[in-house]
This record gives sequence, structure tokens and C-alpha cells, in this order.
Amino acid sequence: MKVNFKGNPVAISEAIKVGDSIKDTKVVGKDLSVINLNEDAIVICVPSIDTPVCAKEAREFNVKANKLGMKVYVVSMDLPFAMGRFCSAEGLENIIPVSDFRYGEFAKNYGCRIQEGALEGLTTRAIFVQKAGKIVYSEVCAEITELPDFDALEKALA
Repeated sequence: MKVNFKGNPVAISEAIKVGDSIKDTKVVGKDLSVINLNEDAIVICVPSIDTPVCAKEAREFNVKANKLGMKVYVVSMDLPFAMGRFCSAEGLENIIPVSDFRYGEFAKNYGCRIQEGALEGLTTRAIFVQKAGKIVYSEVCAEITELPDFDALEKALA
């Protein structure tokens, strides 16, 4: 699958799609605890939470989290300490930052690993909504440096 980074195409692994079953996927919480992403939730995938577009997305989801009515996880390859510091400094208490640095299961199971270019090895920008063990909404952003379609997500959850 191809997405763009600053207008240049890059390959990513094949992302899971609506209707696909979710797999047990271990990530690491900001306190280094192991968390399994096998519950009903909105899972946001970003390259690095402490970059301008990713930070803006995290802030917007923090505001919308209660309205969306589901847990909101933000996954990246960032270290859990850095994600926790960023969320604390920004006052982001409605999202749950988790890291894929230890296991790499999220990038593998959800198909979000950037496979080439400057961001190789990181995760691309995507959103997945999972309910009852299935993906019910999926958006892999065509341009990594642009925000996802918040309106489409809200309509899908309505």
C-alpha cells in the first residue's frame, strides 16, 4: 500500500480493513505496563506524538474523546516516557498514549509500518475503530502530514 510523505510516495504494510478481526496486540503504557488492544476502542496511529501534526491530532482527540463515547488510544513508536511527558505537559487526560516500541505487534497486526523513506520503521497516520472484535471503521491517511477526516469518523460512530 502507498501513502505520501510530503507529497512523495512511500510504501506501508497492508492495513487491516473494515470487517477484519482484531488480533491480540500488546503495546506498552506510559508506566511501562503491557496493554492489550483487544477491546472496543478508537485506536489512533501516528508517526510521533511530539510533532506538529501529530500533536494537533492528539489535542483534537483529547477534546472529542468524551463525545465519541469510547476509549481513545494513541499508538506510536515513541518511548512511553516521552508520550507520557507530552500528554502531561499538554494536559491530555482523555486519551491513552501507548507505545509499540517493545513488541512491534501493532505495526504488524494493523499494517501501519512505514517501509521506506525518512520515516521507515515508524507507524503511518491512521485511525481504526474496533467493536466486538472487528474493525468497524478504518482510515489510513493518504498524506502522512495531514490530519484524518474527523467528520467521517464522527458520522461512522453516530
